[in-house]
Amino acid sequence: MKNKKKQSPIGLIIILLVTAAVFFLVGHFHIKNFHVVEPGTLYTSGQPRGMDYTRLLYKYHIATIVNVRSASEHRERNWFNEEITWAKNNGVRYIELPIRRDNYFPDKKTQEQFLNIMADKENLPVLLHGSGGRKRVPMLAAVWLIKSGGLSIEETVKVIEKINGRRVTKAESKFISDLAN
Repeated sequence: MKNKKKQSPIGLIIILLVTAAVFFLVGHFHIKNFHVVEPGTLYTSGQPRGMDYTRLLYKYHIATIVNVRSASEHRERNWFNEEITWAKNNGVRYIELPIRRDNYFPDKKTQEQFLNIMADKENLPVLLHGSGGRKRVPMLAAVWLIKSGGLSIEETVKVIEKINGRRVTKAESKFISDLAN
């Protein structure tokens, strides 16, 4: 009969520690719902946190952050102070273009303001973000894609569906179609 060697728990502990470290680092450097809309020009995401800001600066060279949340959504939140402080300390412009949560389609004034931001080469590349980056952010990105990015309605819908992580709704489809007219 063969003698079975007892496995040392040290090997298992090392494997568990390495696995935990990998999960921590991936989560630590993962920007929620991050998408490259046009390299060097427009990126979208949910709320960055921690080291995400450094990654945005050094990997993507973000020059401007555009936040679509209203003041009531963030004034008392730690992420807001972190974002403002980081932007100021790193020479990154910070712009708020609030879009309501309940009616997440940007109005004409917000659309014009965003197009003006995108038209100024000194603002590029831009990170456009909200809390989750799946409703207000893609609709504002659609404005730029149709009005200045030269994409067709069909191409824009494909980009928006990728950002949303789902098919566009009838209301979203109508909003995008109306932008082209």
